[in-house]
Amino acid sequence: MSDIHQTIEDTIKTNAVVLFMKGTAQQPQCGFSATVVRILYHLGVEFKDVNVLQNQEYREGIKTYSSWPTIPQLYIKGEFVGGCDIVREMFESGELRSLFEEQDLISA
Repeated sequence: MSDIHQTIEDTIKTNAVVLFMKGTAQQPQCGFSATVVRILYHLGVEFKDVNVLQNQEYREGIKTYSSWPTIPQLYIKGEFVGGCDIVREMFESGELRSLFEEQDLISA
């Protein structure tokens, strides 16, 4: 495993919810990242944000780690959930809230 993949894995394992994104939760640098941040805030979920724009190695490493070509990427309890479209669809259907409730990350 490459060093960046180990760093990514360590981040995912030590934080219940991780969002690899362009920018920060306070200042998203793309609309897709901003959408996922708004959804997480709306649900009241605490999460670790990782700005992939600060480090090219992170930006490319997360894509190869997950075999997913786009950013943002959301992880919940070590499992890759998806990017903006998947997160938005899960939110709209209620599936995302249920997932967070099942993982005891928000209350019902």
